Amino acid sequence: MTPTVKLNSGHEMPLVGFGLWKVDNSTCADTVYKAIKAGYRLFDGACDYGNEAECGAGIRRAIEEGLVTRSDLFIVSKLWNTFHEASRVEPICRKQLADWGIDYFDLYLIHFPVALEYIDPSVRYPPGWFVDDAGTEIRSSKATIQETWQAMEALVQDGGLARSIGVSNFQAQLIYDLLRYARIKPATLQIEHHPYLVQPLLLKAAVAEGITITAYSSFGPAGFIELDMARAKQATPLMEEATIKKVAEKLGKTPAQVLLRWATQRGVAVIPKSSSETRMKENLESSDFDIVAEDLEAISSLNLGLRFNQPTNYFPTDKLWIFG
Repeated sequence: MTPTVKLNSGHEMPLVGFGLWKVDNSTCADTVYKAIKAGYRLFDGACDYGNEAECGAGIRRAIEEGLVTRSDLFIVSKLWNTFHEASRVEPICRKQLADWGIDYFDLYLIHFPVALEYIDPSVRYPPGWFVDDAGTEIRSSKATIQETWQAMEALVQDGGLARSIGVSNFQAQLIYDLLRYARIKPATLQIEHHPYLVQPLLLKAAVAEGITITAYSSFGPAGFIELDMARAKQATPLMEEATIKKVAEKLGKTPAQVLLRWATQRGVAVIPKSSSETRMKENLESSDFDIVAEDLEAISSLNLGLRFNQPTNYFPTDKLWIFG
């Protein structure tokens, strides 16, 4: 059974889950179904991934066949940037739940601390970053994080639409500010976290506040090469990095398993994805061994402060960003 971590909300979250970013719509339902068969119970989705309806179809199939019940699963989704105004939060959460075909999210996150101008889902969904279809202009909204967070709290307190809430891509200063007015403390902080981007002070700050860390992009540049990202192509793939390979050979594990265990052994949850059923199983079994302290430190020492997932990496810097 996959180990779990107890969130500050009182709910248990699997330490290893399945990430749904860049899972193709045409194969998504089957991928989710196969992942459930392989033993995954946490699925990490988002409005922006554009595949929530397909994810829901895979879950329905597994439930209808008796593989799992809804209560066996831990479903995570995220509020996109164009829905940060208080009046937009509950309606879009309900739409996302309907796409999944479920009544509540186990965890619902603010995807980025970036508020963009509202785009009606009937006009374009998912909305993406640009206000126009041509992709030439980014327009911000005046919504504050406080306004958005208080609307997120209402999902828990008033509607029962989310059991836990959290944030993603926040830095320590924003978290400290949020904690000044939060009635419900963020249960998790989801961040890019791998040996090239360790962020030890951010982890320390979150843990001190009782906030669980979830790592995405645990394999570093691997997930960004297909996006034709220059900095990802220039970095040595972590699967081929000498320290990672040495530890993997010593333990008789794959480099991927070592990268995941480096995180989970330090209390950080992970959400890898794979279309291969063999690798699905290997990733899920990445918590059944330990890495000695010396090797954990050696892996952490690979830190380069190299971040791949930031907004400016997804669009040219000559695009127009208008602040409302």
